[in-house]
Amino acid sequence: MFRLGQIANLAVKTIRPSIRFTAQNQLERHRCLIITHRFYSKKKDDKVCRKTEPIKEIDKSKLNPSDCKPRDMKTCKPPEEMVCERKNIPSLQECIKPNLMSEIPKPDCAWEAAEARHRRRNRLILILGLLLAAVSVGSLLYSLQSKDQPKKKQEKKKISKRRKKGTPQKIPADPKEIPKEIPYLLIGGGTASFSAFRAIKSADPLAKVLVISEDGFYPYMRPPLSKEVWYSDDSELTKNLEFKQWNGSQRSLFYEPEDFYLNCKDLLATPNGGVAVARGWSISHIDVVERIAYLENGQTIKYDKCLIATGASPRNLDVFEAAEEKVQENVTVYRNIYDFEYINSILGEIKSLVIVGGGFLGSELACSLAHKLKKDPSFKIYQIFKESGNLGRVLPEYLGFWTTEKVKSMGVEVLTNTEVTAAVPSGENKIRLTLSSGDPLVVDQVVVTVGVEPNTQLAEKSDLEVDPDLKGFLVNTELQARSHLYIAGDCSCFYDVKLGRRRVEHHDHAVVSGRLAGENMTGAAKPYLHQSMFWSDLGPDVGFEAIGIVDSKLPTVGVFAKATDKDNPKALVTTTDEGQRASSEEEIPEECKKFATPDAKAMEKRKALSKPREDAGEDFGKGIIFYLRDDIVVGIMLWNVFNRMQVARQVLQDEKKYEDLNEVAKLFNIHEE
Repeated sequence: MFRLGQIANLAVKTIRPSIRFTAQNQLERHRCLIITHRFYSKKKDDKVCRKTEPIKEIDKSKLNPSDCKPRDMKTCKPPEEMVCERKNIPSLQECIKPNLMSEIPKPDCAWEAAEARHRRRNRLILILGLLLAAVSVGSLLYSLQSKDQPKKKQEKKKISKRRKKGTPQKIPADPKEIPKEIPYLLIGGGTASFSAFRAIKSADPLAKVLVISEDGFYPYMRPPLSKEVWYSDDSELTKNLEFKQWNGSQRSLFYEPEDFYLNCKDLLATPNGGVAVARGWSISHIDVVERIAYLENGQTIKYDKCLIATGASPRNLDVFEAAEEKVQENVTVYRNIYDFEYINSILGEIKSLVIVGGGFLGSELACSLAHKLKKDPSFKIYQIFKESGNLGRVLPEYLGFWTTEKVKSMGVEVLTNTEVTAAVPSGENKIRLTLSSGDPLVVDQVVVTVGVEPNTQLAEKSDLEVDPDLKGFLVNTELQARSHLYIAGDCSCFYDVKLGRRRVEHHDHAVVSGRLAGENMTGAAKPYLHQSMFWSDLGPDVGFEAIGIVDSKLPTVGVFAKATDKDNPKALVTTTDEGQRASSEEEIPEECKKFATPDAKAMEKRKALSKPREDAGEDFGKGIIFYLRDDIVVGIMLWNVFNRMQVARQVLQDEKKYEDLNEVAKLFNIHEE
């Protein structure tokens, strides 16, 4: 039975219907249907039951339209003469299926040639497509690479601008790590704060001091940023914020190394105390009654004693603040490490720079940059200020003229009695300045050095008083604003028992006032009696120190010793006659003196006192300049004379009217070789 079932299944599978279209003519081909059955056998005498008719080609021009009419499908029947002969179904082993490829009709045309043409065309299309794809990919990569280069430059520029503006990272990042109660709280992280916490630790070795600083660095020195740091060719020193002093010794900008300071979270737990600095944080206001300081995020810090030493911020000019953004991007208000790093980083990319300001910072920076770039004669350094000479607010006019010529000799193009009236973009990353003279000046970078404003933002919300004229926190002689609150440094307006109410913006004052505040915070109760000094260096060859009230508006008396061969300003005065011209232009004629007003007579006396003593054969190589108020010496400048500051302090302390200041000048030994 099983064998019979297999044979039956095989018979069913081997019988396949096949459909073919045939017709009496070519137009009837679609209407005829013939069903035939094929039987496949191993034997050659098996007949295939099939009826086909050859297809005849018909001339279409001879066709009758009636032949094109559709006919009834029933008329299309298989021919009667077709005879099917059926034989026995073979076994599974005997059945062989023939290769049907031989039965496929072959085209009458030369299909091999057409196929070859098609293959060649397809191959050519493929090759062209690959070439086009390669060109497209190459162009895309080149475009991305060319766009990526400016993008990197732009990104670098943004980093530089961010560093220039000074956006320090907050350390610690979590304000919860900052102690909420501390014995000594110092607001500000500059020189005054450093001097204060050093005095506190000296008086109280176990003291725990917390410093809140908006700066991103630990306390550092600012004076070298306009002088010594530019005189080093060692890039590694610059990178590490180190410099060489004039005597060649190496030193860091930072007062103490980083490991000197404690982490804020460990400060209270340290038994021997220490100093911690919260960098990048600021105090919004102080409750002076409850002794509570408020961080910018609202967190409170309760203190026993507090010092405000917030310093000062650099002042900008209205012409640059109101300028377009493209102009402001190339304007730097010079003050801190961020500004130094930024200017130093772009010196290789620019070819011109203008310094606006003729005071200490501007004149020092102009000389320092001229020294650094002296190997590149194509680099242009300009200095613009409205005074008639460098340091015009502190130096007598004749000495200011000489100083200007000295700066020019270093390679700086100095434009005196000049101001900037407009600033607009010019070309690619350049600024076109319009000067008060009407002349244009196109530069790559502008550096503004026009003084500072004390940071007194805490005053209003903290109920603290600010001097309306000097713009600083008002404190007494002990630097107190309250019994537990002290203020020192640039932002303090203190009472000087000798010279009256003052506010000083110099490094030495920050050191002296910070130290005094720190001592008083530990119970010393000392008044401010020490006279701080300040200094300025126009390179390593010219420098001066000063003490007291040094103002060019005051009458001055200068006593100078013979100049050295290297510094011979007398030759300059002889050739230009600037000193004689300035005095003769403003001198009152002899026949008009009896009609002069008291103010004019006072001005004439001031000019007479301010003239250098030429009859003594003196020059400006080194000397002493006395500043007078009511014929009493209130300020002294030591021009290229050093290590005589204690003598100057004693002269100020005496508060005498001297008949002959030449005799007083002999106390400084300026004629010694």
